[in-house]
Amino acid sequence: MESLTPPTSYELVQPVTLENLLEGGKIFWLFIFSMFVGTMLMPGQRVLGTPLAGNGERKSYTVNGLNLFLFINFATSICTIFNQVSLIPVIKYFWSIFVWANIFALGFSIYLMISRKTTAKKGNFFHDFWYGPDLNPSLFGVDLKMFFYQPSLIGLHLILVAFLDYQRTYLGHITIQMYMFQAFWWLYLFTHYMKEEFMLSTWDIIAEHFGFMLVWGDMVYLPFLYSLCGWYVADEKEDMAFLHALGVIAFHAVFHYIFRVSNWQKYYFKKYGKNHKIWGKPCQTLESENGETRLLISGFWGVGRHLNYTGEIGTYFSFALCCGFSNIIPYLLPVSLIILLSHRAHRDDKRCKKKYGALWDKYCRIAKFKIFPYFY
Repeated sequence: MESLTPPTSYELVQPVTLENLLEGGKIFWLFIFSMFVGTMLMPGQRVLGTPLAGNGERKSYTVNGLNLFLFINFATSICTIFNQVSLIPVIKYFWSIFVWANIFALGFSIYLMISRKTTAKKGNFFHDFWYGPDLNPSLFGVDLKMFFYQPSLIGLHLILVAFLDYQRTYLGHITIQMYMFQAFWWLYLFTHYMKEEFMLSTWDIIAEHFGFMLVWGDMVYLPFLYSLCGWYVADEKEDMAFLHALGVIAFHAVFHYIFRVSNWQKYYFKKYGKNHKIWGKPCQTLESENGETRLLISGFWGVGRHLNYTGEIGTYFSFALCCGFSNIIPYLLPVSLIILLSHRAHRDDKRCKKKYGALWDKYCRIAKFKIFPYFY
């Protein structure tokens, strides 16, 4: 008797029908409710944020994403190990959940307009709807901009783990590249949550208003697009060659290190100034004549002006490399990041040139390239 060929992960996906929307809705709304309640109740470190653009206010935040992430990991692992919960419905109702995520993003953005605290319009209705009427709205004491990172990143994590559950259930084994893919993403998310307070110094938190652009990006763009490689890793039934796997692991380790450590070096320099040590040595800086402005030239910031972007691009290429080379689609995300971050680096340099003047020119003579050594 011939064994039946297991369905591919995409063959499991059900079309969007009323019945499937109801099933997908149960998953989506239970997840959102759990994330919000978890964010409200989960203990965490109380951190004072960076002064906000415009009013200079420093909000106080409860940083508890790491606890929430680890709790979800623990609960999911226990439930799947003892076959109490399967994440395969996340794949089965993928497009229905996608529809609900878009509906939620639209509806919540309308709520932000209705509940706006800012009376003065920043532009026309569509401008305010897109960029958001308020800088830092909250709901039941929860800062919404920081909260939306949780369903975004943890939602992505659960989609990715669903692909592992698919292999375990339908293939009866888990491939080497699936283990690598899961480990890479888990480390990416874990290292994010290790220093979650870093997000309080980012442009999104400090200066961006909260509207449809950020809501849709968190709820739809990131979890659904960034999970793209998972479909291809899941359907690859043969293990990757051992030496190939070692090469991809080394590639990921190097670029993930550059990505995280360069960002942390900048963050702690902003927080502690020259008192902070990088690689065991006191920070070296370029200073303006009056001593009020300093630019970091220690660590990665003395090598390139945006090595954090270099590391991020390389990290996303490592996710795609887990898919092998049989299809170009998994590489669309890292290639799109090259375009996006190259343009952002260009804008960053223009803004810094305007802000720091001759000091920035001096810095550029030390850190000679933007992202790619000897090229850009």
